[in-house]
Amino acid sequence: MPPEHPADMPAQDLRRFRRKGRRRLVNPQSRSSFLKRFAVIGGTAALLAYAASEMYAVLALGDLTPIERVVLGLFIITFAWIALSSVASVFGFLKLVGRRFARPAPWSDEPLRKRTAMLMPTYNEDPSRIFAAIEAMARDVEALGQSHAFDWFVLADTTDPEVVLQEEAALLAARERIGGFTRVYYRRRRNNTAKKAGNVGDFCKRWASAYDHLLVLDADSLMEGRTIIELARRMEADPDAGLIQTIPTLVNGTTVMARLQQFAGRVYGPVVGTGLSWWVQKEGNFWGHNAIIRTEAFLNSAGLPELSGKPPFGGHIMSHDFVEAALIRRAGWNVIIADDLSGSYEESPPSLVDLAIRDRRWCQGNLQHLKVIGGRGLHWVSRSHILTGIMSYLASPLWLLLILSGLALTLQAHYIRPEYFKDEFQLFPSWPRIDAERALALFALTMGVLFLPKVLGLLAFFFNSRDRKAAGGFLGLILSFLFEVVVSALVAPIMMLIQTGAVTEIVLHRDAGWKPQRRDDGGLPLSDLFVRHRWHMLAGLALAWAAIADSWVLFAWLSPAILGMVFAVPISGLTGSNAVGRFVKWLGLLRIPEERQRPGIQGRMDEARPAYVEAVAATPSLVDIVADSDLLMQHLALVDRMAPRPPGRVDPVSALALAKIGEAETVEEGVSFLDAKERATLIATPRILDALAQKPLNRQVLAERTVAARSA
Repeated sequence: MPPEHPADMPAQDLRRFRRKGRRRLVNPQSRSSFLKRFAVIGGTAALLAYAASEMYAVLALGDLTPIERVVLGLFIITFAWIALSSVASVFGFLKLVGRRFARPAPWSDEPLRKRTAMLMPTYNEDPSRIFAAIEAMARDVEALGQSHAFDWFVLADTTDPEVVLQEEAALLAARERIGGFTRVYYRRRRNNTAKKAGNVGDFCKRWASAYDHLLVLDADSLMEGRTIIELARRMEADPDAGLIQTIPTLVNGTTVMARLQQFAGRVYGPVVGTGLSWWVQKEGNFWGHNAIIRTEAFLNSAGLPELSGKPPFGGHIMSHDFVEAALIRRAGWNVIIADDLSGSYEESPPSLVDLAIRDRRWCQGNLQHLKVIGGRGLHWVSRSHILTGIMSYLASPLWLLLILSGLALTLQAHYIRPEYFKDEFQLFPSWPRIDAERALALFALTMGVLFLPKVLGLLAFFFNSRDRKAAGGFLGLILSFLFEVVVSALVAPIMMLIQTGAVTEIVLHRDAGWKPQRRDDGGLPLSDLFVRHRWHMLAGLALAWAAIADSWVLFAWLSPAILGMVFAVPISGLTGSNAVGRFVKWLGLLRIPEERQRPGIQGRMDEARPAYVEAVAATPSLVDIVADSDLLMQHLALVDRMAPRPPGRVDPVSALALAKIGEAETVEEGVSFLDAKERATLIATPRILDALAQKPLNRQVLAERTVAARSA
């Protein structure tokens, strides 16, 4: 690592904020437009009011029963959730279509004046993928003559000792391959306190002040050199910009689930993302990666507080990105979503199971925001982003409650004798009735609002002839659209139950922890799939039984949800299979332009990767490193410095590792005594490494015994 530049990054107080201390904009004209917000919020409110009045009219032909009141309340909440996205998508569609007739912004070859640290946090990821991506991006930047402005940092929180050694081998290969024109650094923390946020925070407190900007990546991120340079140039040109977020495109999907997500993101995503960017304006959001941040803004205003209480609601903030964006905006900096920038890529989970594992962590992090959303001084749009994150998981139990309430309403009408005279002095009976014709019209409206972003996204995609042809033309796109709608309809009830289960676990105070994400094969044995989805299948059977108990018509209405739940195991298995994914790709379904016209940055990464796969395969073992003084010195040069230890405070893992090594007779025996956690501590602790290096190797012991036997 380069020399440290220590800086303060104070934790922000969510209970107090001095508005007079907020930074003033250098350019007052960079404020957000009220009219754009009025158009979206006003349109959403009008649509919600109409839908709510129609639902009330459907239920209120007679007096509202308690169950009908529950149905009405749940409908209003869930409809509001989809209405905002739908209305914003209309404006996103108009902006995208208008952009087709606008001239592209001119490209500047002027050298960048300020320095940017490119941060790649990693946690037990494949080092060959990480360093191949860094090489591809670094070469892209070098080809544009801007390498002087960027340094690359791999910030490891890796706990697997084998992967740690592989990271070091890949780093040495990267320095050999690209060290002539750029700088690549590596730091691994001994303790991954506060997970990714703590990892980046540690860098900020020790090195960030030497740089003007931080461009944060993820382990699956990839960005074109032009996009990286344009982000830095926009940050230099706008003194009020605190954070600029790109909208990443999902790529490299091999399973049906991954391809489903990347098709939806590529076809519908631009309309949704552009619509969001259009109305939030300078109060945008941060999605944790593929974004550039002004170092001054981040250090002074984005230090995360520790929430009161224990996990899952208390402790370190897991979903840090939304909160950091809100704090940066609170301090007077603009947060911008660059919806016009392409060349930003990421990958998606390959299966339903992997999606569930990621969502469990995200769900806990987002529900922690219930303690953040009321923070003093936050902009109301920042609060809306936080509320969106919360609702993205609470929506599932709300949808489930709406389904169950509607089912209860139907069963009540079928099996429970209505009470016609509820009042002792009532002259006329209260007939429990529902306006069926109006209900059908409201259902059509709800489906229209739900599918409008998809339809607008497809239409906008049609207007781009190059992308349309690369994705299979009109017919191919329509078939892919229908396939995506059908599969998503089957997956949706499973995800509803998965997220409802995640919310329930969090309410019961069960912590999710932090597990590394699989990024390639999503396949699992059938027995594992059955264990993971058994309750979803039973829920589907119970729902089917309840529906049939009323009528086959109700069963038909609920059949999409019932089919998804009952067949959760085969749906999960098929959508997570690489073989099925290849077959769907061969059929031409869910094709995106990046599959036919592979971006150059992906090609450069593919070209670089075999060299890193080879370097990782040739990684010396821990025994080899300890036994070879040159390898040991090379490793120690990469070990992060240890923080001073207060007297009397002993790390139990280090003490146990040292004690085990003390009892070993050889290096091999000492390594064999240690578990994975102790080996990871050994790798990061020079004192313990030195103790192990004092032991003889087994072959030395054998040689000495042979010599002694011959002498005798």
